[in-house]
Amino acid sequence: MRKYESVGFAVPDVMLPKKGADLYRWAVVACDQYTSQPDYWARVKDTVADAPSTLHLVYPEVFLNESENEKEARIKSIHDTMGKYLADGIFETYEGLIYVERTVDDRVRRGIVGCIDLERYSFKPGSTSLVRATEGTILERIPPRVRIRKGAPMEFPHILILVDDPKDTMLAPLQAGKDSLTKLYDFDLMEEGGHLAGFLVDSLELEEKVVTALKQLAQPNVFIDKYGVAKETPVLLYAVGDGNHSLATAKTIWEDAKKEGATLDSPLRWALVEYGNLHDPALIFEPIHRLMFDLPQDYDIVAEFTKHYAGKVDEQNVADLKEMEKLVATSTAQLHKIGVICPKGLRVLEVAQPGFEMPVATLQTFLDPVIQRFGLDTIDYIHGADVLESMAKVEGKIGFLLPAMDKNDLFKSVIMEGALQRKTFSMGDAHEKRFYLEGRCLE
Repeated sequence: MRKYESVGFAVPDVMLPKKGADLYRWAVVACDQYTSQPDYWARVKDTVADAPSTLHLVYPEVFLNESENEKEARIKSIHDTMGKYLADGIFETYEGLIYVERTVDDRVRRGIVGCIDLERYSFKPGSTSLVRATEGTILERIPPRVRIRKGAPMEFPHILILVDDPKDTMLAPLQAGKDSLTKLYDFDLMEEGGHLAGFLVDSLELEEKVVTALKQLAQPNVFIDKYGVAKETPVLLYAVGDGNHSLATAKTIWEDAKKEGATLDSPLRWALVEYGNLHDPALIFEPIHRLMFDLPQDYDIVAEFTKHYAGKVDEQNVADLKEMEKLVATSTAQLHKIGVICPKGLRVLEVAQPGFEMPVATLQTFLDPVIQRFGLDTIDYIHGADVLESMAKVEGKIGFLLPAMDKNDLFKSVIMEGALQRKTFSMGDAHEKRFYLEGRCLE
């Protein structure tokens, strides 16, 4: 593994199924998607059947409510299957970055599969590290993930790391030179996931162009001029776009390993990720909506919200989801608009002078005590307004629809204010999320 520690970047040894493998059944979507849609995962299971697949190597979070015995059995099966796949020799190893192109919904998103240095990353509030979380980390979500990753002989990433690269200096050279690279895979993804192609960056010249771009973006003077911050402000080069909790899990395991005597050349120091450009036209920020359920029948959550923001809330009925989305999209800093969907109909709550920058903060600040009072199992985070509507119109449930944030505000917001409210944004809808494909040995 070639390391460029000044920018927390490394070129990994990547493991892929050998030529001839059924990659359609091998690759499955990120485990933290479709958490309220077990039918999705049932279809995936039927598609995969007994074929080698990353489905057998990850823990879909839809199953996190299983009993402890079921959890232990599932985790053991994951580790055993990893060992079996390694023993059976189903992988081919390639040293090099992988340039990837993901085509979905008529857009092509570009990226680089490489490693990121966990020594340069922190998910703690107020972090000033080179790599930072973009959302608040729910500490309760770390231990279950640690149980899955700890002791696993391999890792398979769904983490997406963003670089604020308006001139496209990191990815453009690879896109321009891809015809000279070795194509590693080129196939359709299941469940409307689109198409994925990957190219081995076996040119040291192109690799050096990527690293040079990162070094330039990490120059303090470039950073200061870009964001208009004070000279002493620590550089933020990488923001975690997707997989905040997965990267936090890898960091936790690395810190534990150091306490147990691991040296800085341990493979646990690094995490396999995909790097992307914040300014890629195919990268669209979507809102993440809230679905509440299993609340006591006599608890009127909208009335409580209105009471929480006493004197600031107005309600407006809307005819349909399309009208709701248009109205919510007109939110301003002084007037936050949040859609409410329940069996009784659709309406929009307007909160004047809420005291927060974004509607998600206005809503989540109210919801957090509710979640604490009634339990974490009373909320889910939903991608897609139509999905939210279909689920929230069921008796006993209520949905809150939020507007999307401007992706151009991401880095400046994290630099100036720290991590955003959790689940503030999604890079695309659920079917656009990263699929597990590439692996890396952790031993």
